[in-house]
Amino acid sequence: MPQLPGSPWYLAFSLLGILVTLILWWRCGKPPQGILLIYLAGIGGGYLGAKIVYLFSEGWLHADDPRRWMYWIYGKSIMGALPGGWIGVELAKKVLHFRQTTGDRFAISLPIPLILGRVGCLDAGCCKGIVTRHGLWPAVPVEMVFLAITMLALLVLRAKKKLPGQHFHLFLIAYGTFRLGHEFLRDTPKPFFGFSGYQIIALLTAAAALFAYRRRSRQEQD
Repeated sequence: MPQLPGSPWYLAFSLLGILVTLILWWRCGKPPQGILLIYLAGIGGGYLGAKIVYLFSEGWLHADDPRRWMYWIYGKSIMGALPGGWIGVELAKKVLHFRQTTGDRFAISLPIPLILGRVGCLDAGCCKGIVTRHGLWPAVPVEMVFLAITMLALLVLRAKKKLPGQHFHLFLIAYGTFRLGHEFLRDTPKPFFGFSGYQIIALLTAAAALFAYRRRSRQEQD
């Protein structure tokens, strides 16, 4: 469900996530020239993607609801923020003729703000799981655990200097695949033949990241 007024902590955690991401970016090494503009493009693309994917996935279902403008204004999705941020970064790099890879910086800095965002979800009471025979599925805590494990895996890859330049692709493949399956246990509308719009975006994101991963691997082999 979208974020509606009444949870100021959600906004606070979202802003904290942006600040943490910026700090981690800078601590990953001396930032090259132009990286701040690329970072801001990623943030802008992420917010735009979060809104578009929410509207595609469930926002349109509230068209006849008297509170529809509240849903449309406050609704957003992490599943949309990730590909949106990716597109924003790539477009900025093309405009700036920036040829260095930035994915590893993004990958290592993403899990923490995403976890903070989910803490805000806990406070707001949104993004709940479905009711199972064992009770309500803990969708938000499960995703937080997944993100924590993913962050540890990325730290190991970085420490061992494994697959440099591919960490963001790996993160998108992992998260997209996770959301594709986990969405069945989340209480979200599934109007597309039993699938949610978030699952469609998750599948497309994972597929695009896999394509980008394989393309970069071929470029490195040439």
